[in-house]
Amino acid sequence: MKINADLHLHSKYSMACSERMELPTMAIEATKKGIDLVATGDCIHPKWLEEIKRAAIDDETIRVNNTDFILTTEIEDKFRVHHLLILPSISKAEELAEEMEKYGDIRTNGRPTVRIGGCEIANIAKDIGALIGPCHAFTPWTSMYAAHDSLQSCYGDMTEYISFVELGLSADSDYADRISELHRLTFLTNSDAHSPIVNKLAREFTQLEVPEVTFEGLEKAILRKEGYGPTLNVGFYPQEGKYNESACIKCFTHYTMQEAVELKWKCSKCRGQIKKGVRDRVGELADLDKPDHPGHRPPYVHLAPLSEVIMMALGHASINTKGVQMAWNTLVERFGSEVNVLLDVPAEKMDFVDRKIVNAILAFRKEDVLIHPGGGGQYGWLELPVNRKDDNTPSKTKKKNMGTKDKQKSLFEF
Repeated sequence: MKINADLHLHSKYSMACSERMELPTMAIEATKKGIDLVATGDCIHPKWLEEIKRAAIDDETIRVNNTDFILTTEIEDKFRVHHLLILPSISKAEELAEEMEKYGDIRTNGRPTVRIGGCEIANIAKDIGALIGPCHAFTPWTSMYAAHDSLQSCYGDMTEYISFVELGLSADSDYADRISELHRLTFLTNSDAHSPIVNKLAREFTQLEVPEVTFEGLEKAILRKEGYGPTLNVGFYPQEGKYNESACIKCFTHYTMQEAVELKWKCSKCRGQIKKGVRDRVGELADLDKPDHPGHRPPYVHLAPLSEVIMMALGHASINTKGVQMAWNTLVERFGSEVNVLLDVPAEKMDFVDRKIVNAILAFRKEDVLIHPGGGGQYGWLELPVNRKDDNTPSKTKKKNMGTKDKQKSLFEF
């Protein structure tokens, strides 16, 4: 069977997270999105683990309102690299919590920081039968390629045990497959959501062919065993991410790599720090001039959340306007989920909503968009061709920058 999975998000016990990040709410919103399997996140936080236990059917099965959950946690190591662990059971989460408590505080933040490196964390993951890989691997804060130049540097003797890499919002398969050491790994696209609202939860997700919706089934897909594996990566255009291009983290002025080096990474306008962008970091690391996708690599589909597509089409300033909400609810109620609307529903079946919305959805399917790259902690934005109602003259509708408030909360990309 094919499932849509968002395998990395957080609970209300993580810093800068919504109080609404609770299992029942996450389950309801996942159903609306069309997501079959959702990460619990934060599964070694004691209070969150107790909530997970109360919702669990048994040691390995967590299902809320017909949505399946898989046990996951994100751990920050002593080099500020974030690692995603996917666990087989509640009892194994308890074992991991007991082990990690030796190296750091697991009670204050759902995403704990520990005093060991990636190799040690991977070794512990192997001992409990968990899958592990680097989170948002290219982001210039708290990522593998921010602190290391290779998988080997990060994971040492445990490198061969690493089975996946999470691309993050500022990278896609074309970026990552210019680095040949990543070719053997499965690419995951996940939301890293801190809120259950419709443009955060599952804003990126991975479609997988699995034998069953269990840890063992997911493991076979990630390890690509017995013919199972990922069938689609769905996510942002990398240019939409907060850190796509090198830019100042204060005034967001963009720079080429050469300009940044000449300026010694100090902005010429405000003297703020220029943060190296993912595009330039990939350029440093790449041993290939262009992406070379291995045979197991699925297509990467670039999408935006449906609420944002509707907002762009209608020219509204927010996803919370009455017009956007009414159109979103109408489409999702009619066709079952946001994913169905964005990817599968024929245009002629959507003729009951404003034609501009239908044209916007089709433009995304054709990747017919103009992109203005983000950088320095500020999201990029899109321009989208939309046919006017009164004639066939194409106009441009902008997706306004959605990242200013997020930038005020944190420089991390989530």
